[in-house]
Amino acid sequence: MHYTILDCYTDEASGLGVPPYLGTYPRYIYGQLKTEGHTVSYLTIDDLRLWKNYGGVRREPTVKQKTNILVYNTTNNNARDILARTDVLIVIIGVHVPGKYLTALPGTLREVIPLLRELPMKKILTGPVIFGTQLEGGKLFENADLSLFDEIKDFTLPFDKLDQYAIAGAEILTQIPDKRVIEIETSRGCNVGKCSFCTEPLKSKFVNRSKDSVVQEVKAFYGRGARFIRLGKQADFYSSDQPIEMLQEIRESCPDLEMLHIDNVNPNFVVRPGGEEITKAIVEYCTSGNIAAFGIESFDPAVVKANLLNTMPAVAMKAIQIINKYGAKRGENGMPCFLPGINIIFGLLNETKETHQKNIEALTYILQDGLLLRRINIRQVAILPNTYIHQHGGHKYLLKNKKYYWKWRNEIRQTIDNPMLARILPKGTIIKDVWTEMYDGKTTFCRQMGTYPLVIGIKGRLPLKQKISVKVTGYMLRSVVGEVLS
Repeated sequence: MHYTILDCYTDEASGLGVPPYLGTYPRYIYGQLKTEGHTVSYLTIDDLRLWKNYGGVRREPTVKQKTNILVYNTTNNNARDILARTDVLIVIIGVHVPGKYLTALPGTLREVIPLLRELPMKKILTGPVIFGTQLEGGKLFENADLSLFDEIKDFTLPFDKLDQYAIAGAEILTQIPDKRVIEIETSRGCNVGKCSFCTEPLKSKFVNRSKDSVVQEVKAFYGRGARFIRLGKQADFYSSDQPIEMLQEIRESCPDLEMLHIDNVNPNFVVRPGGEEITKAIVEYCTSGNIAAFGIESFDPAVVKANLLNTMPAVAMKAIQIINKYGAKRGENGMPCFLPGINIIFGLLNETKETHQKNIEALTYILQDGLLLRRINIRQVAILPNTYIHQHGGHKYLLKNKKYYWKWRNEIRQTIDNPMLARILPKGTIIKDVWTEMYDGKTTFCRQMGTYPLVIGIKGRLPLKQKISVKVTGYMLRSVVGEVLS
């Protein structure tokens, strides 16, 4: 049987599968089907767009155009040829935490269904879409007629049955021509599991994957040439199975990794006994530019309480101080070793104008206290089905305060983000291992490979997909301006 996996990319609270990240869904399914003896092809939504929307012809942008990110992440396969001999098509879709993506755009149900309508094979829909999907914050979940699909299936398997498939899934890299950050799952569900907007408690009870399983999967991808690893598909890295030993064994087994980062961190577990030891191990074994993504969401205690959020402001502040204590020093690639990142969400239950003022006050305190934040993610909540917020007020506060959101976000960008960037990367700082990624007119935008890499703008059109070193010369609101070192 010939199966084809169509990866439309995923973005969840617990994990990222938008290029340059390669998520768990296509890898696990690929490994399972290969283990069962099937022929398996891998396509991205970019492959499908290139065939259906561009006649299979890729055009280079003129000096006045942007790089076309709709077809940037194609595989080694030709979509028309592959789909002509496909018996079963498995379509992976699902965005739960909408973001901005530099070189990719996830496929939506509205986009994908018409592109697949005339294809004759059996079609299975899977991924986070099972629990709802929405590419834009501030909106209800995407509602679409799913009758095109013969089956809607959850391929999730318990960890004890998954190991062989996860390792076999490393073969998928043979069909991908570009570098990828491999998103490694270390747990499922959430060790708090209450936040009003989150789908993680709906998907699974909290369960850790064994340290040995994580290490073996990393080694399998390392053996296939992967050099960029993020231990990111989890609600809290600090609660992983033996996190210190996990990092140490990965480092010893894969000495040539160019990137080893983590993602989500629950501030409550940073401040608990043992949290500082894990923090020190992350600084020791991971590569520079690493970020602890704190799902703080709001510094307003009334909003924290109404939305069952996991972190009160006092705990968040203490966790920020601990991460800075060990991670603020500059690493080999020019970035600080390990810093906090903060998520702020607009539209939560009980939000008022005072909520924004409390957020500004907390962020200003962090700035004035000399602490570093690598990034502040600000988004409007996406209301997904069966979540607590969907059942207890829905988009009431989102609509009520929508007229303020642009003003609130811009104030944070102007008063906090910009001076914070200048503190983290003073003019003249050298940033190494930077990859040229896309054009916007006569500007080349670049990033390091990382968990939340900083965007760097450079005047001129440099050859893409090359590694360079850059000197910081200026700042935008959330990015820096630089020049190439000769």
